[in-house]
Amino acid sequence: MKSPLIHWKLREAARCFNSGGLIAYPTEAVYGLGCDPLNRQSMEWLLSLKQRPIEKGVILIAADYQQLIPFIKPLDEDRMQVIKASWPGPNTWLLPAADNLPFWLTGIHSTLAVRVTGHPVAAALCRACNSPIVSTSANRSGKHPAKNPLQVRKQLGSGVDCIIHAPLGNNPSPSTIRDGATGKVIRG
Repeated sequence: MKSPLIHWKLREAARCFNSGGLIAYPTEAVYGLGCDPLNRQSMEWLLSLKQRPIEKGVILIAADYQQLIPFIKPLDEDRMQVIKASWPGPNTWLLPAADNLPFWLTGIHSTLAVRVTGHPVAAALCRACNSPIVSTSANRSGKHPAKNPLQVRKQLGSGVDCIIHAPLGNNPSPSTIRDGATGKVIRG
């Protein structure tokens, strides 16, 4: 992560984030597609580009737990210790959504999917944006997730404003999703 090129690209991605653009970036297993979670226009474009129903909701990734606090209601301390111990890493948890979150984040759910990413570039992107970012796979719904910048362009074309070229993490599949209250695996 010491490459000047990566640092330059992260600054460019942060400008893109702040101006409402869509960013493709490497995660633990696949390329993610993200934007400012509170920018309605960005979210509408992301969902349209992916052909993803708004009712499904999205995942937010963060550089650390502090970035997620405005978006969630924590569970009891014992449950939160289990959750925090799994981070950073490829573990997404469904936690109670904060009051008044936009519908496009949670969809029809009362929970929000959140993760403190273990991927150094994705975490650096969250720090550069000073915010958690939306993290949905960079592909059209029903298609295989992109695993490199070329696949991002082939599937999503010029709809993506900024692509960060960096290696994926070592996970063979996207993050595990668990219910925060029970620990039950929703997606393995």
